Amino acid sequence: MKEPTVVVVGSLNMDIVIEADRAPLEGETIMGNQSNFIPGGKGANQAVALSRLGAETTMLGTIGNDPFGTSLLQSLEKNGVDTGKIKKVDDAPTGIASILLAEGDNRIVVVPGANNACLSEDIDEQVLKQADLVLLQLEIPLPTVIAAARLAKKHGKMVVLNPAPAQSLPQELLQNVDYITPNQSELGVLSDMVPDAFDLSKAMRNLQKLGVKHVITTLGEKGSAYMSDDSNIQTIAGYEVPVVDTTGAGDAFNAGLSYALGMNMSLDDAVRYASKVSALAVTKFGAQGGMPDKQEILAFKNPSSES
Repeated sequence: MKEPTVVVVGSLNMDIVIEADRAPLEGETIMGNQSNFIPGGKGANQAVALSRLGAETTMLGTIGNDPFGTSLLQSLEKNGVDTGKIKKVDDAPTGIASILLAEGDNRIVVVPGANNACLSEDIDEQVLKQADLVLLQLEIPLPTVIAAARLAKKHGKMVVLNPAPAQSLPQELLQNVDYITPNQSELGVLSDMVPDAFDLSKAMRNLQKLGVKHVITTLGEKGSAYMSDDSNIQTIAGYEVPVVDTTGAGDAFNAGLSYALGMNMSLDDAVRYASKVSALAVTKFGAQGGMPDKQEILAFKNPSSES
C-alpha cells in the first residue's frame, strides 16, 4: 500500500534541555546534571516522526537566519523531511524551548521567535492540495492555523489538529478539523470545563458539538480515549515501558495517529498504533532522536496492553 503524503504546518524550535535530579522550588537555585541543545518544536518533531514511520512528509514553518535555524533544517533533512517550503527570516531568531527534565517528567517554556512570522500567506496551497493529510498544532499564529485548515478542507484533505499549547479555539477552525487530539487539560480548556467539574464524556461531546468530527484524548499513563460512532467512550490502555524522556511523547502520538489514518486504518487501530509510537518514543532521550521507525513499531510487543 502506498505510503501517505503528509504536510505538517507548525513550529521549529531548538530545545535547550537541562537534566536535574528534581525541579527547583520557587526562588531556589539547584545544580543540574547536564545540558543539551536538541532540534525540536512540535511541528518539526511530528514531521520527523512521520518521516521515520514512512510517510512522505513536507514541513511548512519559519526559522531565523541563525545557527539554530541551520541545525533544525539539517535535522529535518537528515530524517527525510522535505524542507523546501520552510521560510527563513532575518528579523527574528529561531524559536527556542527551555526544557527541564527531572523525576521522569518535563517542564517546558517556549519562546516562539521566528515561529511568530509563520503567516497565512506563507501557506502553499499547491503543497496542501497534493497531500493526503495535513497536521497542525498551535505554536504558530492562530490565523495561520485557521488558514491552513481552511485550505486543506477546500481541497478535501484530512485535517488533524494537536491543540497545544492549550487555548480556546474559534468554531471556524474546529469546523475544518476532522480529528482533534487534546490531552485532558487541553480538553478542559476547549470544552470550557473547570477541573473540579471535569467529565471526560461530557467534555468530548461538548467539543464535537462545536464541529469536530472525532475527538481523541490522551490520558498520560492511563492511555487514551476516543468517542465511537455510537457516542460511547472507548479507552485504550497505555503501554508499560521504561521511561527515559517524556519530551515529544505527545508529538509522537500525533504523528503515529496521522500516519495510521493516512494508511486508512480504523480509528481504533489508529489510536492503538499512535499509542505504540508514543510509548517507544519515551524510551529514548530527545524529542526527535527518540522517534521510532516503522521496523521498531512492527517489532514492539506488549501483551498486557494488547487485550
